[in-house]
Amino acid sequence: MIYHLLKYLESLGIDFPGLGLTHYLSFRAMMAAVTAVLVAMLAGKRIIRLLQRKQIGETVRDLGLEGQIQKKGTPTMGGVIIILSILCGVLLWCDLTNIYIILLIVSTLWCGALGFADDYIKVFKHNKEGMSEKGKLLGQVVLGFVIGLTVWMSPDIVVREKVPVETAVVEHTLESEDVVTSGRYVQEDVVKSTKTTIPFVKNHEFDYRWLSPFKGVWGWYAKWAIYVLMIALVITACSNGTNLTDGLDGLAAGTSAIVGVVLGIIAWLGGNLIDSNFLNIMYIPGSGEIAIFMSAFVGALIGFLWYNSFPAQVFMGDTGSLTIGGIIGVSAVLMRKELLIPLLCGLFFAESLSVLIQRGWFKYTKKRYGQGRRIWSMTPLHHHYQDKKAPEGPVLFPKPVPAQHEAKITVRFWIVGIILAVSTLALLKIR
Repeated sequence: MIYHLLKYLESLGIDFPGLGLTHYLSFRAMMAAVTAVLVAMLAGKRIIRLLQRKQIGETVRDLGLEGQIQKKGTPTMGGVIIILSILCGVLLWCDLTNIYIILLIVSTLWCGALGFADDYIKVFKHNKEGMSEKGKLLGQVVLGFVIGLTVWMSPDIVVREKVPVETAVVEHTLESEDVVTSGRYVQEDVVKSTKTTIPFVKNHEFDYRWLSPFKGVWGWYAKWAIYVLMIALVITACSNGTNLTDGLDGLAAGTSAIVGVVLGIIAWLGGNLIDSNFLNIMYIPGSGEIAIFMSAFVGALIGFLWYNSFPAQVFMGDTGSLTIGGIIGVSAVLMRKELLIPLLCGLFFAESLSVLIQRGWFKYTKKRYGQGRRIWSMTPLHHHYQDKKAPEGPVLFPKPVPAQHEAKITVRFWIVGIILAVSTLALLKIR
């Protein structure tokens, strides 16, 4: 709103010192991050007190984990703090007419509502299972198809073919960074495309039309159908992966903040004609605005960590974890970086994979040997490293000795997340 207000004042010919700062993505990104941090820290305390008064506390099943019982009654549904902080930063400093920002706001509210419904059932209906897996999956898939169909149908979501740097130099001025993200361009350079970014190849590009079994008109429809299905899969996987990672104090918030920083950098580079040409990466007009959204996203998570770091004063619940994963998945898709997700979000990927493999192996061995066997002592993977009771039945990889404190596990997961983040950025130059 501040951005649009200052733009309106400028259109009226009103000028005062600092008015031109809103033209710069860098300034608005920093202000969005600061706004989100302050909102999270200031509003967070009041929201936590409200949750305590309403007795909205975590229900805990005794799994034998160290310090687990002490967490019983800790306020949950703290994801409301994250959502509020993100929206405050975005609504104040983003261009709300930008299609990418609109989609990210819709995704935030959609996933937030889905997670809130799940937490509501757990807390107020006293159903520990919460919303059914099919119900959550359906909600995530519907969002994925909404985003995918919008990417397909919207004339505002395009990619620009490689153009000479001189074009950007002519259009670029020292007064504004908007020019390199939404400047004039030759119509034939802008295309609706199913191309995405992939590492280790010369042009860093992969086209989903290569997977189409048809050619001609049917091939055109088939490539978009494949792309939309892929978008739905990525968004659903990211949302669930973050949800599974939310099991230790500060783990999901910290690792997600690291991912958000990388996505913000990629959005900045991909939305800037000069930088994208220099790095030889895909230029997506208007996507630089995503960098501001991701700044608010990271700021909200940092502010939330003030209360969520060990020992946690509040848990984000599914309200927060589903929202965080949805934002990560949608932003990656909009920037055509979804195929980098397995590396960038390697921790989320490993957590999800550990659960799937454990379940599959347990069912297979129970059917074959009459007794279920485990690969890890407990999943998701972060619980494998905690002190706990010995699991029933044989375990392929027993619990580590000595078991690790949850704060140490969290920090080490952060370190791994940083390594994966740096590796993802390095891929932009490896071909």
